[in-house]
Amino acid sequence: MASHDLLLPIFLISLPLIFIFFSLFLKWNPHGIPWNWPVLGMIPTVIHNIYRVHDRITEILQQTSCTFYFNGIWFTNTGFLMTVDPSNIHHIMSTNFQNYPKGPEFKYIFDVLGDGIFNSDSDSWKSQRKIAQSLIVHEKFLEFMARAAKEKVEKGLVPILEYFCESKKVVDLKDLFLRLAFDSTCMMVTGFHLNSLCIEFPEIPFSKAMDDVQEVLFLRHLYPKFYWELLKKLGIGEGKRMKKACDIIDEVIANLMAVKRERLQRDREVKEDQQDHGADLITWYMVNEHDEIDCNDKFLRDTVLNFMIAGRDALSVTLSWFFFVLSKNPAIVAKIREELKDITTIQQKEQEQQQKPRVFTIEELNNLVYLHGALCETLRLYPPIAFEHKSPVVAETLPSGHHVRPGTRILFSLYALGRMRSVWGEDCEEFKPERWISDKGTIKREPSYKFFSFNAGPRTCLGKGVAFSQLKIVSAAIVHNYDIEAVDEDINNVVVPAASVILHMKSGFRVKVSKR
Repeated sequence: MASHDLLLPIFLISLPLIFIFFSLFLKWNPHGIPWNWPVLGMIPTVIHNIYRVHDRITEILQQTSCTFYFNGIWFTNTGFLMTVDPSNIHHIMSTNFQNYPKGPEFKYIFDVLGDGIFNSDSDSWKSQRKIAQSLIVHEKFLEFMARAAKEKVEKGLVPILEYFCESKKVVDLKDLFLRLAFDSTCMMVTGFHLNSLCIEFPEIPFSKAMDDVQEVLFLRHLYPKFYWELLKKLGIGEGKRMKKACDIIDEVIANLMAVKRERLQRDREVKEDQQDHGADLITWYMVNEHDEIDCNDKFLRDTVLNFMIAGRDALSVTLSWFFFVLSKNPAIVAKIREELKDITTIQQKEQEQQQKPRVFTIEELNNLVYLHGALCETLRLYPPIAFEHKSPVVAETLPSGHHVRPGTRILFSLYALGRMRSVWGEDCEEFKPERWISDKGTIKREPSYKFFSFNAGPRTCLGKGVAFSQLKIVSAAIVHNYDIEAVDEDINNVVVPAASVILHMKSGFRVKVSKR
């Protein structure tokens, strides 16, 4: 065996031992500024705190005036500038937007997204955003979305909640909301029902593959490029896990697209009077002419995956943390219920008389101030996307005074941003829906570089309105009709964020559901 063939096994065996050795010293300084170790840089700090990595990042940024340079492994280009300084965010995302594309490093790490809208730059990004925006603001799509969301609650979510009320069994809300969001997003993006939201809670390989991808993507920010390439080449560890997940994703999307093309082939009269099956995102791309892009199979694959991840995670993550917070704040639940009581319609009164759970329409919910504030507060403290990643083309000095060179990786921690005292005040860790209500009783708007959950500047999330509509329909139905009680004795120690680029709960959120 050649000597270089022995290097990787020796490295893989010795690396955990090295980290264990250094972790013993980290106990001396558990909450201070990370030590920059010889060769390994600050990686041991990450490994030692992987179970609470988001809170550890928050501690560091709180002590360093919102900006800190993280040193990676020596000579591996794994270092990055971490910042949650609003002036830096505004400068990078808006004022000097052209100097901060996603860049080749981002595309390399997030290669699973292909050339989709979240991974693209320049003309490709502009074209994709223009087309996506034309759909998302289209009246037919908005009607389709609102109707589909309400129907999924009535025919999917409510029967399951009724089952758990009657059986008095414990349900994992994280799993429940992930299934709800997966089905809803799949319907809006592809027009298909995958029916993961049912009493049996079947395993859905496509959804599981997306979770695996997100956890591996988090680790790829820390892995040296050569190490990642070796894992891929040898098909071991996270490299094997990523390939397996990508194979599942590619196969499922290819099958969905094949069925979609067959249906469209049979029905060539998909016009303005088309039914629900023609209002989804992919049909929009397939049926309408788009001069700016080539809607080939690869483009459709990338587009489906980009929007599936965005839609599924925004809805499921926010709902999970929303009800986690409500389980600890009965006074807030009472205020939301009081607000919902004021919008009773004749139809809903009839439902009450028939003892049917009430499900609200988005038109009824759009003007509710306190519910909107509670959802914004959840997004502030528990943003679905934990990190944003940028890189400058030209060297410059940021408003915070930090100099960045071309290729410097800049990471925003959205989780930490919501917990910065210098940004949100001394009460930043408190859950206060009133933070989003003006003195006049209307919804208070915060600048996007401060409330960054929907991105900022030209890349502001196109689906913000859609996300709020879905969140309100689901959360209002549950809060109005059911009581949610956490079953863990100390939920603060049980329910924690996972080490992922998406702020999923690590081990779920187990609750008992009962009728009001």
